[in-house]
Amino acid sequence: MTEPFSQRLLRWHAPHGRHDLPWQVNDPYRVWLSEIMLQQTQVITVIPYYARFLERFPDIASLANAPLDDVLALWSGLGYYTRARNLHAAAVQVRDRFAGVFPRSPDDIASLPGIGRSTAAAIAAFSYNTQAAILDGNVKRVLSRWASIEGNLASKAIENSMWALAESLLPAAADMPAYTQALMDLGATVCTPKKPACLACPLQDDCVAKREGRQLELPWPKPKKTLPERETVMLLLRGDDGRLLLEQRPPSGIWGGLWSLPEVATTLEAEAAMLARFGVRIETDAAWPPLVHIFTHFRLTITPLPARVTGVEALAEGGLRWFSPQQALAAGIPTPLRRLLLQVTDLA
Repeated sequence: MTEPFSQRLLRWHAPHGRHDLPWQVNDPYRVWLSEIMLQQTQVITVIPYYARFLERFPDIASLANAPLDDVLALWSGLGYYTRARNLHAAAVQVRDRFAGVFPRSPDDIASLPGIGRSTAAAIAAFSYNTQAAILDGNVKRVLSRWASIEGNLASKAIENSMWALAESLLPAAADMPAYTQALMDLGATVCTPKKPACLACPLQDDCVAKREGRQLELPWPKPKKTLPERETVMLLLRGDDGRLLLEQRPPSGIWGGLWSLPEVATTLEAEAAMLARFGVRIETDAAWPPLVHIFTHFRLTITPLPARVTGVEALAEGGLRWFSPQQALAAGIPTPLRRLLLQVTDLA
């Protein structure tokens, strides 16, 4: 009889898996932080952000009690800023709903902002040895190849069947942390999307995709979508002292809560728009070459427009603030704005 799925993974992981990641500790706060940062972001990118974040917010209480601006500033450059807003909101809920103690059950964990079923299961497995299945992108790829699961993995029926399969393969509770990490590592390092290393895989003996030579056909590719195009003009407004005028974005939506450049629809309306909106008189210079930034759901073309403030009639306090370029770079700002500021300050 073939050795159980979980035991083969565990035996492979002991010598071949990743064992030195900084969040591989028995601390639910650190595990949770890493799981959120690793959503949509690679390990090598996350590690320095993770270290800086922990230095400033070493525990749930310090995160919950911090201003959101401070959290966003440390997250700046990591992208997908909803994660940071949800992280802060979840810390507040842990403080207020759970007396500052990170919950143990996957259901309670999943009730926190920004945590789905798979992430909740991973946190519970790593922190409390809970027998709970994960089903992130890497695991879906492993299981779809091993069991030859066809169709759109995002469909409810197939997703439900994959959850059932993942739950049927779980090992004993004591092995859950190593098993969960092994599944993640196998998908990240062996059962990769384009060049799977099947000869190094502990599941190769009964992997249907390998037997049938269909590794690159499974899982089925996601239906391609044409990204909508959007355009905006960002004003690089500088005062006589060289400081930049930034506007804090609304708490929800794209770049929610971050500091960004004031935006107008076109270069021609910039001067009138700034006077009408903020009571600021400006003179514009020639626009810079457009900058393209791609989001998950659309493609944004940004035209940077340098301008000088020539007079202030009734500057709206609201979400406006003057920043030196260095202060702006230290604040919570979107990635394309950081690129622009590096050009402005000759810090590139």
